[in-house]
Amino acid sequence: MRKFGLIGYPLGHSFSKKYFTAKFEREKIADCQFDLYEIPQIGDFPKVVQQNPELEGMAVTIPHKEQVMAYLDELDPACQAIGAVNCIQIRKGKKKGFNTDYIGFKHSLQAWLGDQIPSALVLGTGGASKAVKKALEDLGVNFLSVSRSESQGVVTYEQLQLQPQLLSDFPLLINTTPLGTFPKVEGIPDLQLDQLTASNLVYDLVYNPPVTRLMKECLDSGGKAKNGQDMLELQAEAAWKIWNS
Repeated sequence: MRKFGLIGYPLGHSFSKKYFTAKFEREKIADCQFDLYEIPQIGDFPKVVQQNPELEGMAVTIPHKEQVMAYLDELDPACQAIGAVNCIQIRKGKKKGFNTDYIGFKHSLQAWLGDQIPSALVLGTGGASKAVKKALEDLGVNFLSVSRSESQGVVTYEQLQLQPQLLSDFPLLINTTPLGTFPKVEGIPDLQLDQLTASNLVYDLVYNPPVTRLMKECLDSGGKAKNGQDMLELQAEAAWKIWNS
């Protein structure tokens, strides 16, 4: 049996197991299974690999995309530039990290907006944001990072509220945080929602629920919005190619 899996915490909302189980059935891929390994601490990762010697590949989600890098034997060059891993290939005991979030987000954004991608506010500074920012850089899109705490190259939500023109100067809002994910669907980044206009666009990496509160606020203001479902599917297929290469 070929084994694949996902590490992260929590995993009750996981997309990966459902997606790959359905893929195996739909494409008649025999002798494969995909399991969830819910680990609160990244220090438990080596134990998961040791106890499951059949593992050939793993997906990585919140909150381990950055910390897992220290436990890998090799990194794809793109991972070093991005600073986060969401896909691991395991061959003869060696673990190599990749980032398919980058591929999924970049292709999804281009499919949605084509070549007319406006300046963006990237909400959040975690592992997912790193892949998003690298994709924006490679697409030549101007952006600002937004976080709860101030640091170099980052504006805070408080500063954003005091400078409402930023929502017009950077009309594309990309939510890379888990805020709004089921079951805490009322969660939303700390924005001045009444400042959203018809010129704003929201790309929310959250996919469950299909329409997040942030997306709804933008749509109600006359803007456009999309969730991260197709990004997830694109990154999952990219991971499958890596695991089988």
